Amino acid sequence: MTTAVPEQFIDAVTELFDALVPVATDDELFASGYLRGHFDLAVGTLQVEGTPFAASDVISQVSGTLQQAITAGELNEQDQHHVNAIWLRVQQLAA
Repeated sequence: MTTAVPEQFIDAVTELFDALVPVATDDELFASGYLRGHFDLAVGTLQVEGTPFAASDVISQVSGTLQQAITAGELNEQDQHHVNAIWLRVQQLAA
């Protein structure tokens, strides 16, 4: 997977989340908010570590925390579908 400059990737993802607010369904708003929490936590964690990171590092970390959340039963099937659909869009921004 190609990696974008982290700041550009982070900005593009933030814009995607913000753009969904006025047009998304209630389910999509929940999914984007939920995913944004995972995304922001991953970015913050990587920034605190103080070492350079790439978009692929953020994607890897979010993928891991999402899988943990799904395994823990945090999301029902419908929510998983919405989160995964938005997550695919996010990952495409790193290409």
